[in-house]
Amino acid sequence: MKKISFLIVLAIALLVIACGRNNNQPSMSNSEEQISYILRDTAIYGFCAEGSAMNTLQIITDAGDTITVSTAKAREKEQVFGGYAIGDEIALIANADTTQAIMVINKSMLNGDWVMPNPLDGSNETGVRILRGGVCESIDQSSIIYKTWRIFNGRLQFTITREDGIDMEEYLIYDIVKLTEESLVLRSTDEDKELFEYTRPSGEEYTEKDLKGVELDDGYDDEFNMQ
Repeated sequence: MKKISFLIVLAIALLVIACGRNNNQPSMSNSEEQISYILRDTAIYGFCAEGSAMNTLQIITDAGDTITVSTAKAREKEQVFGGYAIGDEIALIANADTTQAIMVINKSMLNGDWVMPNPLDGSNETGVRILRGGVCESIDQSSIIYKTWRIFNGRLQFTITREDGIDMEEYLIYDIVKLTEESLVLRSTDEDKELFEYTRPSGEEYTEKDLKGVELDDGYDDEFNMQ
C-alpha cells in the first residue's frame, strides 16, 4: 500500500535537493532519476487496431498516432495480460525505439466485477467493480472504499479511502500476474508481495458490452485473445 502522502514527501524532498544545488551541478543523481521514473508514466495508451495479429500489436494511441510492435518476446515472457482483439483498450510498454512490446495490458478485459472470498472469514465474496473511464467501486466491503483506478507504469493502481474517520486518499498498487476473461491475479508491491486471486461473480462474463463507446469493425473477434 502506497499512501499519497508518501509521494508528496518524495516530491518535496526532490525539490529541496534541486534548490540546494549550485549552477555548476545541473545533472540529476541516480536516486533522483529513479524518483522521476516513479512519477512519470512510461506506458502508451490506445485501442487495438485492425493491423494486429498473433505476434503483432497495432494500436491507435490516444494522441492519434498509429504504432505497430512485435509481441513475440512479451508473449514468451508471459507479459501479455488479457490478450487483445480489435477495439480493445490497451496499455503498452515498449522498448526505446517502439518496435518490441515489453508488456501489454488489455484494459478492456479489466472492466467489470472481480470478487474473492472474504479474507476475514470467507463468509461472503468481496471485491472491486472496475469501470471504464477510471472509476471503480467496492463490492460488499465496509472498510475500504474504492474510488478510481488506472494503469501506471504497467501496474494496476487504485485510489481508496477507508471508513475509519480519516478522510485520506491512499494508493493500492499491484503487479498484474494473470488476466483472463474469468481470472485476475494481483501481487501487492508491498514488502510481503501478497497475492490476491479474483474471479468473475457467478453468471458474469466478459463480453463486448465492456467496450462501451468503442465502434468495432464488422470483423471483430477474439482471434488475438490468446493467454
